[in-house]
Formats: sequence, C-alpha cells, structure tokens
Amino acid sequence: MTAYRMTIMTQQVPIVSASPSFPETDRSEAQPIRLLVLDLDGTVVGSSNQIRPAVKRAIQAVQTKGVQVAIATGRMYRSALRFHQDLDSRLPLMSYQGALIKNPVDNTVSRHLTVPRALALQLLDYFDQHDLRQRLSVHAYIDDRLYIRELTPDSIDYAERSDIKPIVANLQQVVAEREPTKLLALCEQPALIDQVLDSLRQRYTPEQLYFTKSVATFFEATHPAANKGNAVQHLAESVLGLRSENVMAIGDNFNDLEMIEYAGVGVAMGGAPDAVKASADWVAPGVESDGVVAAIEQFILSTEL
Repeated sequence: MTAYRMTIMTQQVPIVSASPSFPETDRSEAQPIRLLVLDLDGTVVGSSNQIRPAVKRAIQAVQTKGVQVAIATGRMYRSALRFHQDLDSRLPLMSYQGALIKNPVDNTVSRHLTVPRALALQLLDYFDQHDLRQRLSVHAYIDDRLYIRELTPDSIDYAERSDIKPIVANLQQVVAEREPTKLLALCEQPALIDQVLDSLRQRYTPEQLYFTKSVATFFEATHPAANKGNAVQHLAESVLGLRSENVMAIGDNFNDLEMIEYAGVGVAMGGAPDAVKASADWVAPGVESDGVVAAIEQFILSTEL
C-alpha cells in the first residue's frame, strides 16, 4: 500500500476499508495527484446524458492546477468522444473497458485488445440458447461500430443514449470475419444478468475472458487483459511516467473496480454497489449530487493538499 493511500486513510473522511488501522504517516510524504481518471455514466454523466456544469467547472480547476484528466469508460469510442472533447482532455481516451486506447488528438491507437474469435462465437451460441434468446439483447462491437442481431426496445434505447446507429446483422457471421472489441448482453432483469454472469464465470477462467457489469442490466465480455485497471496503469506508467500514487480514479460500478483498486486514491460514487464502495478509499455523493465535485475538492483542490 502506498504512502499516500496510508495518509488519506488516517484522515477524518468517510473512508470504506477492510483494514482496521494504518501506521501514522506525515502528510508531507504524500504523493501529489497528477492524473485524474473519470468514468462517464453514473460518475460525471447522469440522467441528462451530459456532463453537469458544476462537474465541468471542477475539472477545469483541476486542469488549471496542472493535473491531467482522462476518461475510462465502457462506452464505444465514438460514443465517448464528445465527452472527451467537452473536457478538453489531451490524453488518450480509454473506451470499451480499456480494450481500445486511442488518442483523439492524432488518432494514434496505443492498445486495441479484441475478444478471441473462437470464444466470441461460443458466447454468441450461449446467448442463442432458447431460454435466453428472447430475453437478451445482444450487441457486438467491431471497428467501433455497433452490430445487433435484432432491433429490440432495449437496443433502441441504448443506441439513442449512445447516439449510435446500430447495424442489424447475423452476429455469428460478422464475428467469424472480424474479432469484436466487446460483446454485450442487456436485459431489464438484473437477476437474469447475474445468472448469465455466474454461469459464464464457471465456464471460463479470467485468463480466457474478462466479464463485468457496467450497470445492473449490462453483461459485458472483453479480452482477458481489457479492464479499466490495466488501461489506467498503461496510461499512467507507460505513457505519462507516473506511479499509482499519482493517480486518482472515480467510478460507480463493477467495471470500475480494477481502476479504483489501482489508483493511489480510489473513489466510489454514492450509487455504487456495496462491493465497489468497500474497495474504495472514499465514497462520494451520487452523480446527481455532483459527487465528483466533492471528491475533487477533497483530494485535489483542498488547500491542505
């Protein structure tokens, strides 16, 4: 555990931790935050599907202090791009849970991890089972395009929020030709998504595929090394020459867990599941209460820091 993390956990703030106590650490030893990584939906983007004005002002204040800001999201690259531009970030955009890391400034791709073709086809066959086919909307993301097997109300709502025009196609045929960046199955029944997640985790190891939920109704599958924690580590250490102690990450769901655990300061939003809150150093208010602003003020803009 880093010196900075030990320092903040001794402060009188609402920390959630499994560890009972930590040794005293002088605040002068704390490592400065140089990189702020933000999830989008449920973190800086709420029901309006826009970055809230107060959040934008706080992020601008962070950038004025010389702290760089990056986005790590489960969204498609093209769906997340407007938020990246809205924040005037100069860093690569981490999309698809970190499977695609691309810099919009010069279109340089630092990393693109795809789901192995054979495993992707197996997942599509699983989703095609009789008891699941009529209950799940299935998406395949290839070359930053959204392919769906049929237009369902769930898929329509998803495409509208993402501002993406879906392509109806035979997914097995499309995936047989090109490996997907991500597969997603969605359903308005969280219990069914949990059932799918549990079932597939018994069939596949973490070395084969990475499974997560970005919201309670979204099951997502990517390359085993494609998660936000690995993406943030790559950006911080390989691109920016920083250490984990210099990183603050804020997220609201299970797909944010790895980056919250990696960061020197890991923050969970108030609407996060309990397991995510338990892994964080600090729990912020919810997205509609501008929790990101509270976190930024606590750890970056505070005069004490």
